Amino acid sequence: MRYLIALIWLAIFTKKLFFWVYLWQLKEYHIGRFIDHFQTYKGKKLIFNYLLLVKVLLLLGMIYTARHGLEKAKFFLVYFTAFVFFAESLYIFRAFLRKTLKKPVLTQKIAVILSTGFSSEILLVFTLFLLEFRLTKFTATLLLVDILTPIGFSMLVLAFQPLAVFLRNRILKQAKLKRAKFLNLITVGITGSYGKTSTKEFLAAILSEKFRVLKTKEHQNSEVGISECIINELRPEHQIFICEMGAYNRGGIKLLCDIAKPKIGILTGINEQHMATFGSQENIIKAKYELIESLPQDGVAFFNGKNKYCLELYQKTLRPGSGQASIKKHLYGENSGLGLENFEGAKAVAKELGMTDQEIESASRKIENKFPGIKIKDGVNGLKIIDATYSANPDGVIANLEYLKTLPGKKIIVMPCLIELGKASAEVHRRIGQKIAEVCDLAIITTKDRFKEIKDGTEVGLPSMEVRLQSILFLEDPKAIFEKIKSTTNPGDVVLLESRVPSALFYFLGFTIIKS
Repeated sequence: MRYLIALIWLAIFTKKLFFWVYLWQLKEYHIGRFIDHFQTYKGKKLIFNYLLLVKVLLLLGMIYTARHGLEKAKFFLVYFTAFVFFAESLYIFRAFLRKTLKKPVLTQKIAVILSTGFSSEILLVFTLFLLEFRLTKFTATLLLVDILTPIGFSMLVLAFQPLAVFLRNRILKQAKLKRAKFLNLITVGITGSYGKTSTKEFLAAILSEKFRVLKTKEHQNSEVGISECIINELRPEHQIFICEMGAYNRGGIKLLCDIAKPKIGILTGINEQHMATFGSQENIIKAKYELIESLPQDGVAFFNGKNKYCLELYQKTLRPGSGQASIKKHLYGENSGLGLENFEGAKAVAKELGMTDQEIESASRKIENKFPGIKIKDGVNGLKIIDATYSANPDGVIANLEYLKTLPGKKIIVMPCLIELGKASAEVHRRIGQKIAEVCDLAIITTKDRFKEIKDGTEVGLPSMEVRLQSILFLEDPKAIFEKIKSTTNPGDVVLLESRVPSALFYFLGFTIIKS
């Protein structure tokens, strides 16, 4: 019996090891982001769920029966625990077959953490056998360790952080030293709550027509990512380095600027994204403005003219005594079409760097997708799928809904509630709900966190607003989501997928997507 329980427990424990390491990696080992996850409905379910409650009651029951010599009850609890472990292992096996198990992206750091965790679980089981624990004590020990896995695995991940910080600082130092050697390299820094990636891609495509350009890769906007890009990819032939910059705390953008040394700064837009980690809207604004403050005296700053916070910072930069009086400043995109301000910003920077209007227009014509944050795909039953699952933020969702509004046919949106919005979350979701009511025939929300606020927004709206929405539903199961879409739509209708929708839904809709 011990061998069977140990084998099943190892499978469960390994699955949980992969999941918790995956979650820490997803949150970029940022404690604030990790903790904020437990403010969400799914995060709360990780801690407060019936399975965990049953395990705690079983453990307490085994302790009680062992102390009072209740042999029959004690063995009943042991066998019932074995049954619970077995049922949980079946669920894990089903998830494995469906390819829905969460697992981290394998890196050197992740490999070391997983190896340590797996070795620890093997060592624990081996030790229990050596100690020749009775079946009850053997099972209770494994049950206790299973209950404490969130704490144990988090401690395991954090135990490697000092080493990670040491290696991180070494990489940053190497990147700074290498960057300092490229005296003629022009770095363009791009930051904002949204629009960073699209602006980077537009600008790289345009500038590559005339210059030798290096750009940071997808998801390479942290201090380590940018440093690795400099160390591994920067070459003497490069003339321009386009550097996307992301941060979750004050001082983060300044650190990135110390590494990349931008001469041109682009502020693409500011909203409530990541307010949970920044603490306030004011902190977000100050953090993004660090890019402009870090520019040299002969630097050039570009601001999104369609964003109110960028307009305020533009005025602040122009104000005498700001400390940046000699920096050239430009607004862009004020009169651009729907969702095209970042494209206009890229063109404005290209002109600043010496490209002619003819060169810019020639390069622009080669860019097929003026909305790089989305991909349009053909789905089953003649559906058009707008894939906007790369990332999600309030302004991006609103912009995608505005784009959806221009398309013919019925319009469906499938999206989870947005995360890391802090105290602004309720109002943001009501605003999204209002826009959904104006644009969509059907809305399917896949998480519960702010479903009520989204629904409230769809019901309140504005007196002058034409409400199109017929139904808003909360559905988690991808098959149920697909069946609802199937029963509602006809060929030519459009489905907008926002943010992290269930991955199995891609299969039902007739295409697959590979995420890093």
